[in-house]
Amino acid sequence: MRRITKSVINRGVRSTNNYYRSSQLYNNRSYATNENKNKNHNNNNSGSPQLPETHLKPDPYTGPSFEEVVQLRKDHLNPTIFAYYKNPIMVVQGKMQYVWDVDSRRYLDFIGGIVTVSVGHCHPKIVEAATNQIQKLMHSTTIYYNPEISLFAHELSKKLPNHPVFYFVNSGSEANDLAILLARLSTGNTDIISLRNGYHGMSSNTMGLTGLSSWKFPVSQANSIYHALNPDTFRGPFRASDPNAAKKYAWDVKNLIETSTTGKVAGFIAEYIQGVGGSIVMPEGYLQQVYKTVREAKGVLIADEVQTGFGRLGNKGFWGFEHAGVQPDIVTMAKGIGNGIPLAAVATTQEISAHLKQKLHFNTYGGNPVSMAVGRAVLKVIEEENLQQNCEERGNQLISGLKELQSKYPGIIGDVRGKGLMIGMELVRRRKGDKGGEDELEPAAKETGEIFEGCKERGLLVGKGGFYGNVFRLKPPMCINSKDVDFVLQVLDDCLKDVDGA
Repeated sequence: MRRITKSVINRGVRSTNNYYRSSQLYNNRSYATNENKNKNHNNNNSGSPQLPETHLKPDPYTGPSFEEVVQLRKDHLNPTIFAYYKNPIMVVQGKMQYVWDVDSRRYLDFIGGIVTVSVGHCHPKIVEAATNQIQKLMHSTTIYYNPEISLFAHELSKKLPNHPVFYFVNSGSEANDLAILLARLSTGNTDIISLRNGYHGMSSNTMGLTGLSSWKFPVSQANSIYHALNPDTFRGPFRASDPNAAKKYAWDVKNLIETSTTGKVAGFIAEYIQGVGGSIVMPEGYLQQVYKTVREAKGVLIADEVQTGFGRLGNKGFWGFEHAGVQPDIVTMAKGIGNGIPLAAVATTQEISAHLKQKLHFNTYGGNPVSMAVGRAVLKVIEEENLQQNCEERGNQLISGLKELQSKYPGIIGDVRGKGLMIGMELVRRRKGDKGGEDELEPAAKETGEIFEGCKERGLLVGKGGFYGNVFRLKPPMCINSKDVDFVLQVLDDCLKDVDGA
């Protein structure tokens, strides 16, 4: 095993210290060499799509080498941590919609740190807000008053109906875990209805909520959780061609409550668009019917907005539930709320939240003033830079382009779905079903993997999802522009051509 010397680690520390003094260290010849590498990287095939021009430039990197970092990670990090790609990359800097690797190669980030970077990597206004607060007060818990948490709650409440109250935590798992506790305390009931194929986190409770076996360890998970049919109108039993699909899927929730619970439930939790599950959009009218059923069973409604919130879905609503035309009792949020800072929240009514007062409840980092300052800055940037409108426009452009690709490659692109900048493209191998019925949709996981690798080689980073790993997740920072979308479509066309012709 290679020994990592103290000098290597110190070099990494020096790199961090020098990171913001890059203008003094800037080496034009070194940068030019790396830029040439970058250009070659994006020109590995004659006529390959070109990354859009940008004025953004990376600072020089002087830390440990890729090989040294790989060894450090192998020696000191839990082996369950995995990296994308056959030849992984080491990302060392990000600015807005772009990231750079250790060799100063630029990539368009079209997965945004797994739907977490909302307004842009290292957005200057976010960096400024965080820096200003760090210089004043880095940490204080809620046992003392601090203006940032109260101001953020006030500003965030304006984005939700009925001006709810908030409990701030650090991750989506924590938020969903607390939401389930609130549902059970406020109703006096225990049973929770979740959806198959949904993802809600990795704590024992939220792992129980999750309906994907690939994310569930063989240990005892939360009790009294029941999973209803996933309303997938592309791959499920009731397809988009069935005008009663939403009603049939909603009936399953009603039947599940009647047959598998006491008849009364604590609540129902769902994402309006399933993220990890492959960008499955709830069919129109489904959530409205389910909400009615759950309320009749005395349960509360929980909207998991960890990925769908903060304007990502476009103009119709700041939240996914607004697109569905429903009003939840509890809203959970994370990821985009902090643009990469560990920050999450649970929003609910005064009445429901009051049930926590019967015992002590505390979160050490929930409401941290730096996180609160960043959250406030994120809201301001979304408004000032009209990013919700940008999601609408760029999302329409992207979906339109993807549907054109679907027409060009009908044998492999099975479905294009989503709203705003939360889009999925599912790859399949089509076969006619028995007696000429619905197409059998064999997941094209191998081809998805090949295109996934090809995108990276051309300078595009995308996500993969769905139970079978055959859905591209296209969920970039909300600051992308039309040229970025053109580039994405060109790269996908290029890669699809290679796979289609293989």
